[in-house]
Amino acid sequence: MNTVLPLVEPSAPPLELPESARAELPGTPFGLYVHVPFCATRCGYCDFNTYTSEELGPGAARAEYAGTAIAELRRAAAVLGPDLPTVSTVFVGGGTPTLLPAEDLTAVLDEIRRLFPVAPDVEVTTEANPETVDRGYLARLREAGFTRVSLGMQSAAEHVLAVLDRRHTPGRAVQAAHDARAAGFEHVNLDLIYGTPGETDADWAASLDAVLASPVDHVSAYALIVEEGTRLARRIRRGELPMPDDDVLADRYEQADATLRRAGFEWYEVSNWATSDSARCRHNELYWASANWWGIGPGAHSHVGGLRWWNVKHPAAYADRLARGESPHADAELLDDADRALETVMLGLRLRDGLPLTALSAGGRGRAERAVARGLLVADAYDHGFAVLTDAGRLLADAVVRDLAD
Repeated sequence: MNTVLPLVEPSAPPLELPESARAELPGTPFGLYVHVPFCATRCGYCDFNTYTSEELGPGAARAEYAGTAIAELRRAAAVLGPDLPTVSTVFVGGGTPTLLPAEDLTAVLDEIRRLFPVAPDVEVTTEANPETVDRGYLARLREAGFTRVSLGMQSAAEHVLAVLDRRHTPGRAVQAAHDARAAGFEHVNLDLIYGTPGETDADWAASLDAVLASPVDHVSAYALIVEEGTRLARRIRRGELPMPDDDVLADRYEQADATLRRAGFEWYEVSNWATSDSARCRHNELYWASANWWGIGPGAHSHVGGLRWWNVKHPAAYADRLARGESPHADAELLDDADRALETVMLGLRLRDGLPLTALSAGGRGRAERAVARGLLVADAYDHGFAVLTDAGRLLADAVVRDLAD
């Protein structure tokens, strides 16, 4: 159980945008991320900034959270104004956003529309755990203006879900995807995790088959990462479970890519596949393009024009700051040109569209040429001035990125 932090934390200086950051607002896509930090139970593999009811102290009631998030939205509009950027994407993540009543999520979205100019084709996504939604709940979100839902499936194998401490039954995620379509959602994503201890080749194949039997146009598949401090890490350290095997993870990835491609999905980021350009997650593309976003909620990170900041992590401290009329940010940093160039390389290389070679240093371009010779970058794309990962390169994406970004 997490230690409950004191309600009052030392305040940071008021958050102000430097003129260099403000100058980038008009011509750069802008999104809003809203973090909902509540979970019914803590999954054994998760190290996100989330809390169960037993871990929360006074001032962090779930019933009051929408109002607290709205208070930060109003601060955001005040800081970004008077010429507010147009919101092109909204992403409500967690935690489990759908532990809040649909009316609370609607109230947050309504306030965004009241405070900010919003693009006519705005993408509005919420994450959801399958057991927390039904067709009626999803219909209320769709009516409110949500356009996309991302459901945490992880696996179709009951024993794999048990290792991950997931509460839903194997078939519930697929049913929730059908419910989302019936509620009018055009864009539905299922999240998968591969490489869980005890998962077999057949388990993974069954998970992929279940996804393809559901009405989704987007799939995310991530290798299990054992994060320090999690219950899963402790179980592995005690010898109760084996550490995920790198060769098995590579096999699972190749199996996912081949299966999804046969079904009409194409990768557009190393861990994400979509049936069309319109099915891509535009909010995540905004991150990968190092565009601008404001993160609402405890622990949320933001970036505007090279200024990066992050909020205090505990919901009670976050709520207290806003109740006192203060900024909830904990600290901030202004990235220099070298930092921003490095991030451009690290994020851009993970995309199917690739990265212009001009974004690399002279040394990086030399290493890119060697990566082509090793079969890690597409030769034809390189000849046309782009670094694009091959299928083999995607398996070693992190290593290729580190090599070219140095």
